[in-house]
Amino acid sequence: MQYAILGWDEIYEMCIHLARKVRKSRYSPDIIVGIARGGWIPARILSDIMENPNVANMKIEFYVDVGKTFSQPRITQDVSSSVAGKRLLVVDDVADSGKTLSLVRESLMKRGAAEVRIATLHYKPKSVTKPEYYVAETEAWIVYPHERFEFMRSRTEKMRSEKPREEIKQDFLKMGIPKTAVDEFFDYFSS
Repeated sequence: MQYAILGWDEIYEMCIHLARKVRKSRYSPDIIVGIARGGWIPARILSDIMENPNVANMKIEFYVDVGKTFSQPRITQDVSSSVAGKRLLVVDDVADSGKTLSLVRESLMKRGAAEVRIATLHYKPKSVTKPEYYVAETEAWIVYPHERFEFMRSRTEKMRSEKPREEIKQDFLKMGIPKTAVDEFFDYFSS
């Protein structure tokens, strides 16, 4: 599997580009809906850039591990604001399979949203839902800065029986995960 390890500055720059695309299309959402958990951070940044303090939350559970999902996504926290008659911008980090975004769009339209547009940092060509706005297209497994420990935990569990600890650490460093994060991860889990 190919990995893309991103940093905070890259995420912020991508959010700026995403906001420009929304602005250029002349779409003015009444509410920005961040999809928990990956969409929270870009939704908050877009809220700031676009000067729109109206942010709502919705939680969908689908991924159980790196590259592994439940058979179907499910809503575990419905949208936290009334959306009837509102223009919405749904924000998530990536359109991977697209099933989550499809479920979200369908749910929000059933709740009476006037319009639902989707914005993601990344889009994968295999996705069944293509966002109206996205910054980059990739097929890699993306590791965002807000999920590094989650990623390292998952990979370490899989590699623990095959490789010694120091070799696993070196693998993470070669992937591009910053040394401070790798060191802290192994310090935290060895204590």
